[in-house]
Amino acid sequence: QPLMAHLGVTATCRASFGLYNTTAEVDSLVEALELCHELFS
Repeated sequence: QPLMAHLGVTATCRASFGLYNTTAEVDSLVEALELCHELFS
C-alpha cells in the first residue's frame, strides 16, 4: 500500500491470465473495466 498511497490511488484491480483463457474472456474483462472506469471517474 505505500506505492498506492504515494500515487494517490484508492483501489486497484488485478487480473491473472493463463494459457486456458480465451480472447472472448479477455474482451469481456476489458469491457467490464471500461464500464467501471466510466462509472467511477
